[in-house]
Amino acid sequence: MMTRSLTRSSLLLAGRLIVFLIVQPAFAQQAGDKPAAPDASKPMPTLQPQPTTVPGRPDIPNAEVAKQLRNVAPLPFGATEDKLPVPQLKVPKGFKVEVYASGIPNARSLRLGDKGTLFVSNRVLDKVYAVVDKNGKREAKVIASGLDRPNGLVFHKGTLYIAEGTRISKLEMIEENLDNPPKPVVIYSDFLNHQSHGWKFMALGPDNKLYVNVGSPCNICEPPATNGQIRRISLDGSGAEVAARGVRNSVGFDWHPVTKELYFTDNGRDWLSEDLPEDELNRVTKADQHFGFPYCHQGNFTDRELGWGRSCDEFEKPVALLGPHSAALGMRFYTGKMFPSQYQNAIFIARHGSWNRTKKIGGDVIVVKLNKDGSVKSQEPFLTGFLQNNEYSGRPVDVQVMKDGSLLVSDDHAGAVYRVTYGNTKVAAR
Repeated sequence: MMTRSLTRSSLLLAGRLIVFLIVQPAFAQQAGDKPAAPDASKPMPTLQPQPTTVPGRPDIPNAEVAKQLRNVAPLPFGATEDKLPVPQLKVPKGFKVEVYASGIPNARSLRLGDKGTLFVSNRVLDKVYAVVDKNGKREAKVIASGLDRPNGLVFHKGTLYIAEGTRISKLEMIEENLDNPPKPVVIYSDFLNHQSHGWKFMALGPDNKLYVNVGSPCNICEPPATNGQIRRISLDGSGAEVAARGVRNSVGFDWHPVTKELYFTDNGRDWLSEDLPEDELNRVTKADQHFGFPYCHQGNFTDRELGWGRSCDEFEKPVALLGPHSAALGMRFYTGKMFPSQYQNAIFIARHGSWNRTKKIGGDVIVVKLNKDGSVKSQEPFLTGFLQNNEYSGRPVDVQVMKDGSLLVSDDHAGAVYRVTYGNTKVAAR
């Protein structure tokens, strides 16, 4: 009896000792040293590459599906004119498509000079081109090189402004000096340096200020306060301020010819699904509006990672959805006189085309027609045929209304610029 009692007492004592040894350090940690708070002064970590397979994440495609989602590299030197896809391109009845210029590798943004010079930018290369008439034919000449992703262009009063990855520079009196262009003069350089969405689109506002997108440096993240916005800057590089927030990556914007309101395209996040979210057409009606990124997508659903505790009602909703991953890029309001009246003040939008969809969409130019109040009335295909059998023969990037009312379309895949005309307009000289 005595032995059994001692044994029971020994076991109880041992048990209490074990509990004490386990609980005491934990208690000491709670009562004493707390984990150090993160140091907010440290720079943002380097963005890591997106894996093709993530365990437990069925939305991230496995290696087999990923083979169908590889991005579409542009042709390194562009296509020769006889290889351009003009014969397969389709436009509405009465319109015609022709080659305006070819042999311009990675042809991106388009801007027109006062004397008729067409300026063409690069994104993955380092050059800016001028397309000029010479002996009745067009040729493209390099006017600037050695640049860092010189995607954005603005022409104003004889000066060409170039938006690179980390700066904005200018070439003064450029049309008078195409054969001996000056060196670019930097006017603004307050940009973070990042590869993801680091290239810039730029346009001149009705207030004679430069508007430039500052993309989010990621697929989905809480961007730095300096990113995920459209910024407005004076022509001398001073007075920078935010024109719109919550913008993931806009590569096209323009102003309504009547109301002077800013409309812009925005590319939605990747790796949520093949069909969500859609790219957006947005409209700025007052200063400092927030358009949702990274909390809300396409105006009607919150992000599964960063949208907790947020509502889409907090943000401005898009005026139109432009297709999932369609890569809606350059856009212009049509103010010419060549096209029929129903196109007046409509928006032409170049959709570069999806890459992370097994069944691709886009690779075309659509036209968005508006109601008198600025809301969207309809959107219709306008220039199609670049996407055949789930393969691209061209990828539209930007559009430009010419002085005669024709419409130019750049193609960075084939390295060309096309011209769309209406009626009995003579085919332009090549």
